[in-house]
Amino acid sequence: MRVVVVGNGISGIIFSKTLRELDQDVEIDVFAKEKYHYYPRPNLIDFLAERIPFERLFAFSEDWYTSQNIRIHLSKPVKKILPVSQEIELDQGHKERYGRLIVANGSISFIPPFQGTEKKGIFTLWNLDDAYRILEYLAEHPNVVVIGGGLLGLEIARALNTRGAQVGVVEFFDRLLPRQLDKQGASILQHYIERMGIKVRVGTVTEEFLGRDEVRGLRFKGGDEWDADMALVAAGARPNISMAQEAGLEVDRGLVVNEYLQTSDPLIYGVGDAVQHKGRVYGIIPASFDQARSAAHNVFGQGKKYLGTIPSNTLKVMGVHLTSIGMVNPEEGEFEELRKEIREEGIYKKVVLQDGVIVGAIWMGTKEGVSDITRIITQKANVGEWKEALLEDKFDFSVI
Repeated sequence: MRVVVVGNGISGIIFSKTLRELDQDVEIDVFAKEKYHYYPRPNLIDFLAERIPFERLFAFSEDWYTSQNIRIHLSKPVKKILPVSQEIELDQGHKERYGRLIVANGSISFIPPFQGTEKKGIFTLWNLDDAYRILEYLAEHPNVVVIGGGLLGLEIARALNTRGAQVGVVEFFDRLLPRQLDKQGASILQHYIERMGIKVRVGTVTEEFLGRDEVRGLRFKGGDEWDADMALVAAGARPNISMAQEAGLEVDRGLVVNEYLQTSDPLIYGVGDAVQHKGRVYGIIPASFDQARSAAHNVFGQGKKYLGTIPSNTLKVMGVHLTSIGMVNPEEGEFEELRKEIREEGIYKKVVLQDGVIVGAIWMGTKEGVSDITRIITQKANVGEWKEALLEDKFDFSVI
C-alpha cells in the first residue's frame, strides 16, 4: 500500500514516523510546500532570538528520513486532491496515485482587515523564509509593533527585544494570552513583560497602518496612535481547508473527521491544525501528536479511536514557566475557582473545580506540581477534601 501525506509539519511527520514503526514495508511519500525539512515551529522563535543556529532548527537529519525509508518531496506542494481517481495533482498537472491519503497541511496565518495592509514592513511569522525576511527588514527598522498578545505574539516580541529592537505589543482582548490565562494571571505576566522594556496595550482595536508606502505607525479605534516602522501580525490562524473543500470533502470551520480521523471519504484521513473533530478545531501541538498517532494505526484498520485532547500547554513565555490545562475561564455552569498569587515572584496558581473534580488549572512562575496537576485532571480524580491545600507549595500530591 502507498500512503501519501500532504504536508511535512508536525502532524505529517509524526504520522509518517508512527506508520513506519508499525510497518516496515508500507510506502510513505510526503509532499511539502516548503523547501526545508520539518522543524518544530517554536524553533523559529529561538532562531529569531539567536538562541539556536540554522543547523539546529530541524527535528530530524536527512539521514534519518533515508534510514526510515520515508520519501520527502520538498518544494512540491499538492495543488488538488482527486478522490475519484485516488490521486493528488502537483504543479503542471503531474499526478501521483495513493492507497490512503493523509491531509496534514495545517493552518494559514490570518491578517485581520486593517486599513493599509498593502504597505511595506508588515510581516507574519509562519515559516523559516518569513523569519529571514523579518531579520533582514529589522536591521534598518528597529521600532517594532506586534499585533497580537497570544503566545506567538509575545514570543516574537521577546525575540526581537533580545536583538535590541524597541518593541510594543497590542492585544484586542482585555488581557494577554486570552486562551491560556485569566485576567489575574495575565496582569502578573503583563507586569513582568513591561519590566523588560516592552510596551503593552490590551483591550485595543487596531484600525489602520499609518505611512505612505512603508509602515510608520498604527492608529487605534478612538484615534490614539503608536509610532512604529515595522509591524508583526500574530492575530491567529485559520485551518487550511480550501483544497479539501475543492475536492468535495466535508468541511466546516475545519476539515471534518470522525473518531478514526477519516474524512467524508474513508480513504482520506485528516490530522493536525486543519481538522475539526466533534465540532472542535484544536490548533495545538498535543492534539497534532495524538491525531497523527491514531491515524497511523487506523490506516491499517486497527480501530484506534481519537477521543479528543485535553487542551494543555506547558510553555516558557518571556522566560516565565506557564502551564495551562483544560477549562481555565469557565463561562457557564457551577464552577469553583481557587487561586494563589505571589506577584513579586511572578507566581500564580489557579484550579477550576466542578463537583470536586479539577477541570482546569493555571500554573505560572513555577514548574513544581505541574506533572501532578496534569495527572489529576487527566484521571478526573475528586479532590474535594484536599482542595484548600492544593495550591500550597509543599502539598503532597501523592495522597490523590
